[in-house]
This record gives sequence, C-alpha cells and structure tokens, in this order.
Amino acid sequence: MNISVVRPGELGDSERSRWREIQKADPSLDNPFLSVEFALAMDRLRDYVRVAVIQDANRIVGFFPYERHSFGIGKPLGGFLTTCHGLISIPDLKVDAKALLRACKLSVFDFDHLVAGQPTFAPYETDVRPAPVMDFTAGFEAWIDQVKANSPKNLKTVRYKERKLGREQGDLRFEWASADKKVLDTLLAWKSDQYRRTGRVDRFAQPWIVQLIEEMHGLATPDFSGVLTMLYAGDVPVAGHFGLRTATTLVGWFPAYDTEYARYSPGIVHHLQMAEAAAGAGLHMVDMGKGGKEYKDWLKSGVLYVAEGRISRPSAAAAVHWMGRTPFNKARTIVMDRPSLYRAADRVLKGFGRVRTSLHQESPNPVVKEPTGAR
Repeated sequence: MNISVVRPGELGDSERSRWREIQKADPSLDNPFLSVEFALAMDRLRDYVRVAVIQDANRIVGFFPYERHSFGIGKPLGGFLTTCHGLISIPDLKVDAKALLRACKLSVFDFDHLVAGQPTFAPYETDVRPAPVMDFTAGFEAWIDQVKANSPKNLKTVRYKERKLGREQGDLRFEWASADKKVLDTLLAWKSDQYRRTGRVDRFAQPWIVQLIEEMHGLATPDFSGVLTMLYAGDVPVAGHFGLRTATTLVGWFPAYDTEYARYSPGIVHHLQMAEAAAGAGLHMVDMGKGGKEYKDWLKSGVLYVAEGRISRPSAAAAVHWMGRTPFNKARTIVMDRPSLYRAADRVLKGFGRVRTSLHQESPNPVVKEPTGAR
C-alpha cells in the first residue's frame, strides 16, 4: 500500500472523480464536509491543508484530508468549523493509523466528529456520540408524524407561533436556495450577534471564514452546493440558515434569526419549513450534528454516529499536545453528558456575552480577538 501527500488543488481530474466515486458508493460518507469540493475550497484559503492519497496495487482506495499545523499537529479538515470528518475510502479499508500519520508527517491527530467505526481509526475511538438527523426517506409526512410523536405539545406550540407570526407581521414566505448575497450578509450579521450575546467566539471575525462561506454560497453542482434559506414575514427576513449539501444530504451549519421576533420562535418555525422544502427538493436527510440543543431531540427521526479520539506517535510535540487537550476534552464530555451542567455553562457564557457586548458598545475602537479553535 502506497501513501502520497499532496495539496487538494494538486489532484488531477481523474483523482477528483475517484474521490466522488468512492464517496457516493458508501452512505456513511454522504456528507458535504467529506466532499472534494470542500477540500479544494479550504486549500485555496489555508496553507496547511493536505490530503493523503492511498493506493493499493496502483489503484486509489482512499483519501485522507487533514490540516498539518506547527510541530506536526494534525487536525481534521476545517477543524472547529465542521461537523464530520474521516477517511474517504472503499468499504472496510484498514490502514495502519500510525503509518498514515508518519506518511502525513504528523505527530498526533485529534478528532471529535469522525465517522464512527472506520476500521483505520476505530481502535483509537474513546467516545462515540449520536448526531440527530431529520430523515425524509419515508417522506415529509412520515417525518412530521415522528416529530409529533416526539412531543405533540411542542409541535402544537410552534404551529401556533407560526400562525401568529404570519397574522401579526405579514404573510410567511420561505425561500429555498437563495442566491442573494445581501440575504447571506443579513444571516451572518445575525449569527455574529448571536455569538457575542451568548459568549461564544465570533467566527466571522476571521475574514477567511467569511470568504469560505461566500465561495460555498456561489458553488452549485449536482453533487455539492451551498444552500441559503430564509423565512420572511411579509417582506422582512426573520430567520435563516446556511448549510452545505450533497445530492441527498443537507448539513446544518449556520442557523440564526432576528431577535426582534424572538417571541415567535422564528428559528424553530424556520426549521420546520426548511425540512419541508428539503424533502421537496429530493433530499433524504438533514444532519443537525451532535450537540446539546434540545430542539434537535424533538426534530430528530434518526441518528448517525460520530467518534472522538486521538492517535499519536512518540514525540515531545505529542506529549505537550496531550497535556493541553485531554483535560479539556474530558471536561467537555462531562458537561455535555449532564443537561443541568450544560444549561449552567450556557448561562455563564450568556452572562459573559452580555458583559462583552456592553463593553463592545462603549468602546469606540473595540479589539476583536482571534478565535482559539473552541467549537
């Protein structure tokens, strides 16, 4: 078995076609973050993006996209931006993981949203988590029946707020796959405000992330595209989402809403309408990603599984990385496992966000700190 490492942009047409062929053949790889188009876009924007091309008997059997940072620290492609990563390979391919790291010149590879059960990485998985999905393979009505079964009260309440929003603010209109750049700008402004209000790092403070989203918004092929959706009350946008899709799966990425309409729960209203539009567009699934949002448990009709873990080769860099990351990962897992702790942590972050927003408004020249990589 031969492993060569290149930048994604150096892949030829036949290699890109092989990537798509392998991905389409395995349902577990049906995620746009695993698509060659995403790797190519990341490569155009970041110097540390690489892909290992794995060949057996002169035939490509797999691709391993990743980021190589200082001191040989390896990270999943897209890092904190993405909700899925892994090896794009023929079924049941098992590569010696440490030999793969050696070929990639990595001391360590830390993962937290890896496609669970891949033979190459399975021995190094330390935790496996469910990622809720909206499954439309039996049709939209079957999905909405499951949502009702999950919580009749929630569905009744949201439908009431949906009617109230339309009655008080103007007839509702849902737009699927908007090409309007101004609509995208509106959504990103809402999301930045949400990050600040809730004490999170504003990802859009980094220009390259905004550029990545803009590139994805402008890309549309049968196998990969960005999808911008927006819910309007009259002519006013109230809630939206930007995500990526393959031919059959849409991945949730950046949902946000105008807080002026918060009393109507526009984000959930939008998600219900987005689900109907996605099913109507022929999608089989909306992957909401793992995470501690209660609405996901209500809207889900199935789950996928993603794994956390770590592979390392003996080195000083790997040891330092272990000391810095392992305590944080364990603490995060404890919080995510306990709803009371998650809610308490969320309250603390929101309190911090209110203070930070107040200081931001008072300062004539606010300083924007670079994200630390926390999700």
